[in-house]
Amino acid sequence: MEKLFLIGAVVLAVGICQQPSVISDHARKLHAESLVFDGHVHAVDRILFHGGDIGERKADGMWDLSRAKEGGLKALFFSAYVPEDYYPARLETKQALRQIDLALSQIAKNKDRIELALNGADIDRIVKSGKMAALLDLEGSFDLDGDLGLLRQFYRLGLRSYQLSAHNWDNAYADSCCAQHKSHGLTEHGWAFVREMNRLGMVINVSHASDEAISQTLDVSTDPVLATHHGLRSVNELPRNMPDDLLKKLAAKGGVIGFQIGNEFHNKKVFDWRTQHAGKPFWDTGDIAKREAGMSILDIDRMIAPQFPMPGIEAPDDIRLTVDGWVGVVDKAVQLVGEDHVALGSDFDGGPTLPSGFRDVRDLPLITEAMVRRGYSDARIRKFLGGNILRVVRQVTDKPALR
Repeated sequence: MEKLFLIGAVVLAVGICQQPSVISDHARKLHAESLVFDGHVHAVDRILFHGGDIGERKADGMWDLSRAKEGGLKALFFSAYVPEDYYPARLETKQALRQIDLALSQIAKNKDRIELALNGADIDRIVKSGKMAALLDLEGSFDLDGDLGLLRQFYRLGLRSYQLSAHNWDNAYADSCCAQHKSHGLTEHGWAFVREMNRLGMVINVSHASDEAISQTLDVSTDPVLATHHGLRSVNELPRNMPDDLLKKLAAKGGVIGFQIGNEFHNKKVFDWRTQHAGKPFWDTGDIAKREAGMSILDIDRMIAPQFPMPGIEAPDDIRLTVDGWVGVVDKAVQLVGEDHVALGSDFDGGPTLPSGFRDVRDLPLITEAMVRRGYSDARIRKFLGGNILRVVRQVTDKPALR
């Protein structure tokens, strides 16, 4: 998720009324038959702040179960999110528990269409049954100190993926890409945290971590690592994006980079346009500590509720990437590290400015069509759409119970 700084009336759901492009019969069939597995979706944020149900079709935002079904989605990292606003008053654990409770209750409420998955075998079973598989993921921090007992408790609640750094904020054990670096990567406790995630069978997500933290995580982890919603620094030189040397190291350890669907990561023109209008980069959280430290959790809820669901910005259409342009960025990674290490990590409802002509999750088949036009084999497309992420999830989570 990328923190959205509201830009007055220009902050709107992008492309909500645009019609999808023509999709060939081959691309449509391939998409329908593939495991489409999104590595990062903000599925319940809006429900926490505004009520409702993920099963209800929404007129705004980018994701709900009905539209996801239309887009061919079969599995997802069902991401709970703890924004930085809850950190100064040390409310992150309470907020994480609220989010996990809501995620589980929403999945249970819609059990005819979606089911919680705890490992790769569950994903196979759930998808075969015709339902959507939800792997529970947490973005942000459940505890800025990295308490291993709390990590185990969240595992027992069903959490199977966790973001190592505290979003765009510092924590006591792993540096963020976009906050002051205090640990030069990981502390000694950070190494222990990684080892415990390996032992439990939890997917380590390094999106938002600093370069040093990512590199050191790759050194210590015995399992492959995911960067669930990312971009390439060689395309847009942002601290939030991954440099080529780290991507090669990630791939060498069997890891996968998921490509965020927004323009800001992959398109300097849109990033500059957004920064100019917001007055700061999208990751800048410098004003939060002054504002939230003395607030109650309900006060914070009320203050940040208008941000959700987080839309993209209404950047001029002539500077936004097309879907083909976005696939071109993915292709740079394919050329660099091969087809076994790339995936989709949309960040739907987390603030991405979508490619031109892309409405929401319904238009995922446009990606398959663009890859077919680029000349990708069916096998390569299937790997990108879900096969690569599933491989990592299997390797990490399908372990004997050692809890």
